[in-house]
Amino acid sequence: MNNSSLPPGLGEQAAKAVDSSHATHADAAGCATDRATNASDSTNATNATSATSATSATSATKGSNATSAKPRRALWPFALGGVAIALLIVGIVPRLHASADLTEQTQAQSMLTVSVVKPRPAPSVNELLLPGSVTPFAEASIYARTSGYLAHWNTDIGAQVKSGQVLATIEAPDLDAQLRQARADEATAQANFDYAKTTAQRWQEMLKTQSVAQQDADTKVSDMQARGAMLASAQANVAHLAELVSYEKITAPFDGVITARNVDVGALVTAGGTPGTAGMSGELFHIQQNGVLRVFVDVPQNDAPYVTPDTGVYLSAQQYPGRRIPAKVARSTGSIDPSSRTLRVEVDVDNKDGALMPGAYTQVHLQLQSTTPALDLPVSALLFRPDGVTVAVVDSHGRAVLKTVHIGRDFGTHVEITTGLAATDRVIDNPSDSLSTGQMVQIMPAMHG
Repeated sequence: MNNSSLPPGLGEQAAKAVDSSHATHADAAGCATDRATNASDSTNATNATSATSATSATSATKGSNATSAKPRRALWPFALGGVAIALLIVGIVPRLHASADLTEQTQAQSMLTVSVVKPRPAPSVNELLLPGSVTPFAEASIYARTSGYLAHWNTDIGAQVKSGQVLATIEAPDLDAQLRQARADEATAQANFDYAKTTAQRWQEMLKTQSVAQQDADTKVSDMQARGAMLASAQANVAHLAELVSYEKITAPFDGVITARNVDVGALVTAGGTPGTAGMSGELFHIQQNGVLRVFVDVPQNDAPYVTPDTGVYLSAQQYPGRRIPAKVARSTGSIDPSSRTLRVEVDVDNKDGALMPGAYTQVHLQLQSTTPALDLPVSALLFRPDGVTVAVVDSHGRAVLKTVHIGRDFGTHVEITTGLAATDRVIDNPSDSLSTGQMVQIMPAMHG
């Protein structure tokens, strides 16, 4: 086909298109002929196939250029469709995933995630640590009981002394003179009494023979009794002055160590004080008994019932790191101080080695024994509500349930729960203040590793 009215280029393209169409129909006819020949007679199949192949080769040679261009144009829509589908998948699939994640996250946030702890048995022995101050088992301020001048002192600070040992001597010559006078008066009274006694005895003998009157005999007896009373008075005065003279020697009241000496030789001392020296208490020496020391501690009211004489106790001091100094509970007041709500307990410690000094700071470790230990929980699981101390537990349906509990012993970071909690409860740790009964919760998986 040749149309002279068309432009040269378009005419050639039209001719090529017609030839390509003829070639296509020839191929289809060849294929049909092959199928018919194979069905009717297998003997002529070889010749028909050869003829068809020759025809196809001729047609393919004529329309080779047109045939190679058409499949490329036919594949373009499919390629564009694949690209569109791929872009659609790339844009929509992430959105679908993001929507699913958002829905899951929203559901997870709507349910509170909590961590739970299981109550464990509380320890039967709890160590209570309290501060204490070391005091001597006995101490005394020694004053002068007799007025006079200090003749000399025998011991200074730090000296270990025994009971009755002389610490200093006071000179009191006027007191010595008074004692001598009193003894002389005593001797006079003794002589007068002896004479009156002898006279009364004689008059009693004469009364038996009616040699004297009864009244005269009674007078002599009364005079003897009066002389006896005067003798007793003189003897008491001598004893008083002798006691004062004995105080001229200042002695230690018990075994201990001298911790203060506030007087020197030649100082005028008076009974109970030092005259003319303002601000001085008149204390001559101060003595402390440090063989056994006392430590007083104030036990809180909650722990007071567990402190008994059998309670184990030891001391620790900063100057002896890691050392346990054995001690014992000696006694307690047996009553709670209403101002501090504590029990005053005395702990005695043997200090023969002199490791501790009176006045030092120490820590007292009391081993409190409980016969009926309850359950133990960390303090982070407690809620303090107006109706009391509360804990939140998770029931079998995943709901929070608030329970009011009672606290027993306080262990610092954990406490003993005496009532309101079961050993099988799952207690929420660090619960929110807004947590309420019936709220759905999700238990956080336990962390391993």
